[in-house]
Amino acid sequence: MADTHEAEERPDGQADRREERRSARETARLTKQIRAFAAAHGGGADGQLAYLGARGFRLVLVGADGAWGDLVAARRGAAERAAEQAGVTLHDALDGELAGRMRTGRYEWSRMAGIQVGGPANS
Repeated sequence: MADTHEAEERPDGQADRREERRSARETARLTKQIRAFAAAHGGGADGQLAYLGARGFRLVLVGADGAWGDLVAARRGAAERAAEQAGVTLHDALDGELAGRMRTGRYEWSRMAGIQVGGPANS
């Protein structure tokens, strides 16, 4: 007898419907956050999706004005659907033109220098 920790699938498909609802809620939340970021930073954004491991996926957003931020999604499909619904183009890598558009401020530079807590405001 094999020892398994997987959730048993119920014959009525209840587990599938539950997962679909979770994914839909995550997509809606991410879409709202992406749209708000894009609106606050020049009316548009591009992004790049990277696998984080057990935590999920990191969606890095770069606004039209060069500001950047990131979101973490548990499901790759939810992040991809949210980016599509928000009108964000996803790039394969965070390099080249996309990375060149990213603007860093004093806050990022101070964190890169080892000051982790209480750094200056990003301006």
